[in-house]
Amino acid sequence: MVTPNEPHETRLDDDLTLLTETLEEVLKSSGDPADQKYIELKTKAEQALHDVKVRASQASDSYYYRAKNAVYRADDYVHEKPWQGIGIGATAGLIVGLLLARR
Repeated sequence: MVTPNEPHETRLDDDLTLLTETLEEVLKSSGDPADQKYIELKTKAEQALHDVKVRASQASDSYYYRAKNAVYRADDYVHEKPWQGIGIGATAGLIVGLLLARR
């Protein structure tokens, strides 16, 4: 289940790395507002920051939507088949209990 999320996580990691590198360039520059390189780097940093914020927001919305759908599907399943839901819950509780008992 983790595999489909990896491209998004990798892209977000790459975006954050790019943003960090760009901001470091801005901080290392002379800082003179009249300096053309400073203005270019500042514009680049602002655009990178905006892009990262948009992608992070979209990823967050996507994860929330998928989690919400999973909860609704589980709720529907338990309402349709209560005894199987109880069996699954009991089995999961038993497994967790056994794993905790080993510690």
